[in-house]
Amino acid sequence: MALMIIAFVILMLMGMPVAYVIGISGFVWFLQHPELPSVIPIQLSLSQTQNFSLLAIPMFILAGNVMNTAGVTKRLLDFASTLVGHMRGGLGQVSAILSTLMGGVSGSSIADAAMETRMLGPEMLKRGYPKGFAVAANVWTSVIVPIIPPGIAYILYGSIAQVSIGRLFASGIIPGLILMVAYMFVIWNSARRLGLKPEKDRPSSGKEILSAVGKSIWSIIFPLLLLFGLRTGIFTPSEVGTFAVVYGMIIGFFIHKDLTLKNFFGETMDSSLGDIGSVMYILMMSQIFGYGLVWDRVPEVLSTFFLNVTSNKYVLMLIISFFLVILGMFIDATAMILMLTPVFYPLAKAAGIDPVHFGLIFVLSAAMGNQTPPVGASMYAGCSILDTSMEEYTKASIPFLIVTILAIVLFIFLPDLSLIIPNLLFGK
Repeated sequence: MALMIIAFVILMLMGMPVAYVIGISGFVWFLQHPELPSVIPIQLSLSQTQNFSLLAIPMFILAGNVMNTAGVTKRLLDFASTLVGHMRGGLGQVSAILSTLMGGVSGSSIADAAMETRMLGPEMLKRGYPKGFAVAANVWTSVIVPIIPPGIAYILYGSIAQVSIGRLFASGIIPGLILMVAYMFVIWNSARRLGLKPEKDRPSSGKEILSAVGKSIWSIIFPLLLLFGLRTGIFTPSEVGTFAVVYGMIIGFFIHKDLTLKNFFGETMDSSLGDIGSVMYILMMSQIFGYGLVWDRVPEVLSTFFLNVTSNKYVLMLIISFFLVILGMFIDATAMILMLTPVFYPLAKAAGIDPVHFGLIFVLSAAMGNQTPPVGASMYAGCSILDTSMEEYTKASIPFLIVTILAIVLFIFLPDLSLIIPNLLFGK
């Protein structure tokens, strides 16, 4: 096990793509165990591609790209601008609202950060926003995306831990809205300090808001339809991803009419195949890595260690969250969820922590890794689009980081914030 961890750290420091790091480290472990059949790594990786419960992941990735091509993103952007364009740091406020709405469309924080930085970033710079602040506002608000239904991270966690994905989806609604308000406050305060003026000189009228709602209504109700379908048993978690694709195509072809056969088979499918391929490859390699962890009883050893440190479930969640935030500075969030769910979920279960509540804290803590240096994928996407240095970004990110950590602490000690809606929809 030690050699596998050493290989993992060295390859990660070399800058190797995370999927190769996980896979090669896993193979190193198998080389240390020649008594095991050599076909096991191949069987493990292939079996993960045939996991029916993970079918929702490629479907939701495709659905997100379909809706982007179908003009959903632009309409949500207009709706967000109508709501908050009169506030200081208006374009940053738009980013916070849009991330919350986009959580129900893309389910990917990296895709959201890149998309919003590309759409809003150049306009922010024209209006005098410092580069670091412009990137930080678009990148950090994307933390909301994984916990708003249908977050892909929840599907990964739920599939591995055998936790209701419908309950997980519902658990992120209130925390997602709280994070949105917290980020809007940070953006307002930073804009006031920087002397940035609102985009509009007055709030939108009721008529303007209703008009914007009407144009975006099919996108706004999408997460609600998903939860309704899961609650009533119309869809299983695997089937609901297919519904999302069909729903997006109906909107694109027949309602918005921005989706055509040409851009569907071109732009949409090209983006989807690349995104699905990268995620599925990490899934395949994680099975090889995870086999070694289970064989060497790492989950049991860690559970014993942590439970000897403290028996208080809230303190335990703080320790795990802190560990994930630090580890997220070096490892991709998706990889962490895949590798560490089998490690930490049994520990949470032994400590009496609700699996849905733990899922929110686990996913949110891991998701922060996409925003933090030195290897945050969302950070790199935003900085590269606006040609911003890591130093500028990091300095502007400090208020967002502090607020996110405070929010996680709040969610840990107030579990009802994540459990009230799942309990109302699905029962206790």
